[in-house]
Amino acid sequence: MTMTEQSVQSAREDTACCARHDGHRSKPGDEAPETPRERVNRRWNEILQETRVTQTGVQILFGFLLSVAFTPLFRELETLDRAIYVTTVVLGAAATGSLIAPVSLHRFLSGQRMKDELVETACRLMMCGMVLLALTIGCTLLLILRFVVPGVLAEVLVGAVMLWFGLCWYALPLLLRRRAARRPRTDDA
Repeated sequence: MTMTEQSVQSAREDTACCARHDGHRSKPGDEAPETPRERVNRRWNEILQETRVTQTGVQILFGFLLSVAFTPLFRELETLDRAIYVTTVVLGAAATGSLIAPVSLHRFLSGQRMKDELVETACRLMMCGMVLLALTIGCTLLLILRFVVPGVLAEVLVGAVMLWFGLCWYALPLLLRRRAARRPRTDDA
């Protein structure tokens, strides 16, 4: 098989793979439904991709938070701002641990024929990590905005951002899940 033929074959396989993983078929009966093994492998690959995205964000944020304590202005923080800072750093550390945990789980459990349990546990850790990340971002915003904007405007802005996170990260997916559950299923995916 030439390189061009291999590329075409690979593109066909990728297209078929995407259609199967998206839970739909281009035409009814075109493709066999996903096997349980294929499903758990797909879910694991999705978790790995999601982990890559969130790890980068949480690590950058956590690194920024750690560096703040070594700036000259840090010594001038009031007690409340120090408490917000400590809370933020602890939340950031917890988010980092939770979002990196699936990698550690995989390393320790690889080859143990526990992929179903691994995927379920990793999914729960990712959800927990996302909550902790949202709280870390909210506290970081609060700490910064308390210096930048007057009065209670900082708290109002942080409340609005946290509401937005809640809508985008939690309410919208739950709404879409509920809507999909009401729809009649046309395939086994």
